[in-house]
Amino acid sequence: MPTRNEIQLEILNAKTAAQDEVRRKYIRELSEYTHRDTIIYITAYATNKMVHLPSQAVSVMVDDVQGFMTTLKGLKNDKLDIIIHSPGGSVEAAEQIVNYLRSKYSHIRAIIPHSAMSAATMIACACDEIIMGKHSAIGPIDPQITFPTPTGYFTAPAQSLLSEFEQAKKEVIANPNVAPIWISKLRNLPHGILDICKNTTQLSIDKVTLWLQSYMFKDEDNGAKLATEIAEWLGTASNHLTHGRPIPYNMAKKKGLRIVELEEDQDLQEKVLSVFHSSLVTIDVTNCVKIIENQNGIGSYSQLNMK
Repeated sequence: MPTRNEIQLEILNAKTAAQDEVRRKYIRELSEYTHRDTIIYITAYATNKMVHLPSQAVSVMVDDVQGFMTTLKGLKNDKLDIIIHSPGGSVEAAEQIVNYLRSKYSHIRAIIPHSAMSAATMIACACDEIIMGKHSAIGPIDPQITFPTPTGYFTAPAQSLLSEFEQAKKEVIANPNVAPIWISKLRNLPHGILDICKNTTQLSIDKVTLWLQSYMFKDEDNGAKLATEIAEWLGTASNHLTHGRPIPYNMAKKKGLRIVELEEDQDLQEKVLSVFHSSLVTIDVTNCVKIIENQNGIGSYSQLNMK
């Protein structure tokens, strides 16, 4: 298996735009090996570019639906592998992407070569199985809420905002003298933010419960119970302490998710990591920050001028 550095040298020693030729070669080889449609959804997440990028540039967004429509056009297989590397993003966007993918494919495998967090974890939970390496991670699905403040936009876990409000109620009931302190602290929260937090949190859990029951556990006698337990575990912030907490393959497997270890098939591992490394090199040497692409070299590419 070529390393990321070796792939970079392969690109540098080839002709102009070789990063596209090399990446597409590896995606095609993976699809030929698995005999499945293969698409990548890979972002600049966890790369050096993130120092200069707004989080929205790599997030799961509603615009991505158009990218998936472009990428899946003309594909005929009823089985799909989707390689995901993403920090997550919009719950609503994840739902729309899942609805689209599941309308076209009877069997989907999520392959996670590094990290699929938050809303990307939700997409993985809508698949029939998840393939992870020993180094891979999924994450909690408790939603993040972004809202304007006098000093700019601020993002916080929905559960943190709800917990803080509950703490305020308890403290004010116990000692009304602290009310001005809490009023000052909470006055910048937008109107209706608490309902948004409650509804978005419940939506995340409800969707993952439904998807797990409908796909990953559709043949399990206790599928409904298992789906509910896993969704509640993933969606309860206090279980994980931080929204970005990495959940490794063995923990996810222990909780009941259908996890296949990438290392079980060395040829598959080599081909998946070659796709992943060549995609990251593309992001390194171009202005691209998000790639959605199929095995035929057709896709959607988000670019930002980094200068």
